Amino acid sequence: MTTSSLPLGDDELQDRLAGRMAAVEEELMRAVTGADELVDGPLKHLAAAGGKRLRPALTLLTAELGSGGHDEVRRAAVAVELTHLATLYHDDVMDSAALRRGAPTAHAVWDNSIAILTGDLLFARASQLVASLGAEAVRVHAETFERLCLGQLHETLGPRDGEDPIAHYIQVLADKTGSLIAASARYGAVFSGAGQEIAAVLERYGEKVGVAFQLADDVIDLASDAETTGKTPGTDLREGVATMPVLLLQRRAAEGRLDDAGAAVLERLRSDLGSDAALRAAVEELRDHEVLEEARELARRWARDAVAELEPLPDGTVKDALTDFAGLMVDRLA
Repeated sequence: MTTSSLPLGDDELQDRLAGRMAAVEEELMRAVTGADELVDGPLKHLAAAGGKRLRPALTLLTAELGSGGHDEVRRAAVAVELTHLATLYHDDVMDSAALRRGAPTAHAVWDNSIAILTGDLLFARASQLVASLGAEAVRVHAETFERLCLGQLHETLGPRDGEDPIAHYIQVLADKTGSLIAASARYGAVFSGAGQEIAAVLERYGEKVGVAFQLADDVIDLASDAETTGKTPGTDLREGVATMPVLLLQRRAAEGRLDDAGAAVLERLRSDLGSDAALRAAVEELRDHEVLEEARELARRWARDAVAELEPLPDGTVKDALTDFAGLMVDRLA
């Protein structure tokens, strides 16, 4: 996502953010090159493949609530995208994903060790940028990094005995996705001089938008094809990661209200999904069940809750754009 696809109703705002996003993109490309000839290939692999650039775009948008700090805002925007890219390298290794943004993943092109170390290098470069922004930015970055790691660990370990699997999963999404989007929104406010109160509002908004975004991704992963999403549908199913549609089926089973079609889906998911044909069959069966729409509505509810957090902000084009942004996160195609 670039600022050109942000829901901006003001042409002047659109033009201003497009120019600033171009500067972010230039600095991002500089940040993923210049290590050495051997490293540059994997380092710029995902950045060069494109992507939504959701997080830096949000940083630039929230910075419109202040009146200065353009250099700091730009560096913060680059830092959050570098951090996001780093997590993708690691996630693709853990998920054994073959595709990312329509291209082979880094571990598929090189190997797992190269992909993991490249992710670490991207984290290091993000940290260098954040260090130039002062102690508060370092603290937010460190806390966000911790939550990213905890979210991945909790997803890997699964819920504790007696813990609600859906509540556990929502917390995983808040940590793995919501925390970095929250930091992105916060940075824009802080470094533009909008103030700590507005920054706190935007942080709460960003975390809820992140949960909504990931819940929508759970639906898109099943409802779309690889050409649309740039990812292999159902990768989480193959790895045994229960996303929201599966969790909703499991809850129905636990409550004794699962229909025959749902029971057949759960039985399929317990079988070997190693072959492409078996995975495709599981995706198609889950795609046809009503829990997919239930998961989509849950994403929309989180988006509405995110918008409710914006109530203290002054009315205007930025607030309107943030409102529309939340809706766009759940009603997109990919």
